[in-house]
Amino acid sequence: MAAGAPSFVLVAVLISIVIVVGGVGVGLVYEYNHPKASPGPQTVQVGDNVSVNYIGLFGSGPEQGKVFDTSIRAVAQNNATYPKSLQYSPRNVTQYKPLPVHVGPTPGSGYNVSGVTYLGVVTGFWRGLVGLTVNETRLVTVPPNVGYGPLDVGCLKTVPLVQTIPTVVTLTPGDFVSTYSGATEAAGATFADPVYGWTDTVLSVNASAVVVAREPYIGETTDPYGWTILVTNVTSQEITLWSQLTPASVGHVLGTDLSQQVCSTSSFLIWSVDLAGGTFVENYNREVVGVTLIFEVTVTQILTPSASAAA
Repeated sequence: MAAGAPSFVLVAVLISIVIVVGGVGVGLVYEYNHPKASPGPQTVQVGDNVSVNYIGLFGSGPEQGKVFDTSIRAVAQNNATYPKSLQYSPRNVTQYKPLPVHVGPTPGSGYNVSGVTYLGVVTGFWRGLVGLTVNETRLVTVPPNVGYGPLDVGCLKTVPLVQTIPTVVTLTPGDFVSTYSGATEAAGATFADPVYGWTDTVLSVNASAVVVAREPYIGETTDPYGWTILVTNVTSQEITLWSQLTPASVGHVLGTDLSQQVCSTSSFLIWSVDLAGGTFVENYNREVVGVTLIFEVTVTQILTPSASAAA
């Protein structure tokens, strides 16, 4: 057997060939060895329960190449080789371990085997595990249609780069207390603006209204939402604010606006910046929605349905 050839089980096969010569049967016996391949390693099949280590990266979108999740502690701690996405959230140290996954459609509660719950995952992830052997690694590409779905345009908000806000605001006493927590409700009182940080002053107070003047200066900067905003003009009627965003900000700015919620969240990504049009887009979708994902997966254990039932 040549070096490096696969292992075979040699099966002896006897063939008797009867040749009739001149009416006389002459028995000729031939023997040959037929190779039969031995069973290969176990591979992941639909219906199996598996444990898998993974690194999840963005394959498209403004955060392409960044890690958004991983089961591997060393990857989580290495930001130089594995830069993290804006919404990446580190785990408790004890949670860095192979993920129990059911390969196939899964009920919401997953499958419990000997106290371990094998979870449902997005279709593209479990499909990418099929055919893997234990300790085999594969890159799995998951487009939105088998991942976390298409971008919900209802969760996108277009905002002008230059905005104005009123210089003087009139509040009810109740709104003043909730807006300016701890501030003195008296004419002449000054305090930091709760959103922008510049100085505000109470102009007048009566039983039904508190009048407050916002008092930034031209050239002052503030960072209420996650990026720099420049005060470019101040009049008695309005304050002009210019968001210092550029196309280079896309994929690098995570914003928060506690004064509002879009799609049940106050957190958003700067999705695009149009300098010519004077607008930018806030994306309130989860960052994994509407983009292609790449998972580097390594299976660490395979339980077939029969083995799972026995467990």
